[in-house]
Amino acid sequence: QVQLVESGGDSVQAGGSLRLSCAASRDTFSSYNMGWFRQAPGKERELVAGISRTGGSTYYADSMRGRFTISRDNAKNTVYLQMNSLKPEDTAVYVCAAARFGYDDYAQFNFWGQGTQVTVSS
Repeated sequence: QVQLVESGGDSVQAGGSLRLSCAASRDTFSSYNMGWFRQAPGKERELVAGISRTGGSTYYADSMRGRFTISRDNAKNTVYLQMNSLKPEDTAVYVCAAARFGYDDYAQFNFWGQGTQVTVSS
């Protein structure tokens, strides 16, 4: 398994930007597809973005495409989520996850971090 620790969550104004990081604990990080999910109070967890093992392919939810960018640095065992043009509806706990296969569906992810809070004010 892989241990995942997120960081970078903060409180920002609408229109602002944040960069989230997810650090993995093992050398086999590059064998996993990675994803970012978010969950707001009263709402179901949703997949924000996913990225393949080498970073060559990505997936974005429609509402995030064009504003959010997922990337990874396998040499640092880290995956990132750059969030621009943030909106109040982006407020949620953002969670990093790892999958042995796939990166565009919740059921494909096997390992999860604890999450980091992002709050966007009007």
